[in-house]
Amino acid sequence: MENKNEAYISVDVEASGPIPGIYSMLSIGATVVFDTSKTFYAELKPINNNFIVDAIRVANLSMRELLIKGSDPEEVMASFSEWVKNASGNARPVFVSFGNFDWMYTKWYLERFGYGNLFGINGIDIKSYYMGMDNTRWSDTTKVRMPVDLKPEVKHTHNALQDAIEQAKLFENMLRTNHDRHHQQQGLGTKLKRF
Repeated sequence: MENKNEAYISVDVEASGPIPGIYSMLSIGATVVFDTSKTFYAELKPINNNFIVDAIRVANLSMRELLIKGSDPEEVMASFSEWVKNASGNARPVFVSFGNFDWMYTKWYLERFGYGNLFGINGIDIKSYYMGMDNTRWSDTTKVRMPVDLKPEVKHTHNALQDAIEQAKLFENMLRTNHDRHHQQQGLGTKLKRF
């Protein structure tokens, strides 16, 4: 079953701290759910010198190197916007992330550099989707606590593109599982090939 009206775009961000504007987006990675051959990745020049040591350590990126080698944030948002439009085709792009951190940063940068309504005003939080799907508590929405059959083989590395691909695969598994459960309840044997 293919949903031609929506294109789910998995996005991951690495940043110098928890709040956009006060801190900087350092890298952004994105891929299309159900077609992870379509990818976007960029490393950005910081917009200021603010950082939290643990955030930089986790991202494994250097503020100093990004000031020299990073791409201009405005150019990155222009390229990202164009990539999203091309990757989505005629479908509506829907933002997908693991929690709200990536949405918050992406939305702020898109607004700041003139591409604010690219995804509308909200997106899909995989953790919330899983909570509703399995009727579980928020504390059970960590990847460690999720069932093995949902977890993708791709590992979490804190590289924004690699993590966007991991998220896409995780969300694919959830959509398939949810689809199959629904059809089993309905007594149907149809398998989900592509959402």
